[in-house]
Amino acid sequence: MPEKMAVVKEMNKISNQFSSIEQVTDQYLSTRRISPVSKEDHVSFQEILEEKRQEIDGKELKFSKHASMRLLNRNIDLSQEQRQRLSTGAEKAEAKGIRESLVLMDSLAFIVNIPSRTVVTAMDQTESAENVYTNIDGAVVI
Repeated sequence: MPEKMAVVKEMNKISNQFSSIEQVTDQYLSTRRISPVSKEDHVSFQEILEEKRQEIDGKELKFSKHASMRLLNRNIDLSQEQRQRLSTGAEKAEAKGIRESLVLMDSLAFIVNIPSRTVVTAMDQTESAENVYTNIDGAVVI
């Protein structure tokens, strides 16, 4: 024990901050124990991915800032029924493997990014006089 006291006194001379290694350990190292994960608690990456994918599948379409501004500036107010039809169109596009879809509904046209379930832009029939749509890989008419 006298040897330990000598070491402690030596440390005090050197650092003037800590009087023991235990204080250093307590201050800088976490001493809490992490319990091992049992096989019953184990969740695979695939299971987590599928759970997140199911959460996304149940969500409504989002509207980008650009699409929201287009709808607002053109006084286009989508009813709940139209939103549901638009979502159905996006689901049909996804089922066919389309990534950027043109969804035509009533007299409106929407470009929808299918993986993110986001309406990128929206226009009415008067704006699309040329009927030319770019950067899409499929179309759905509802």
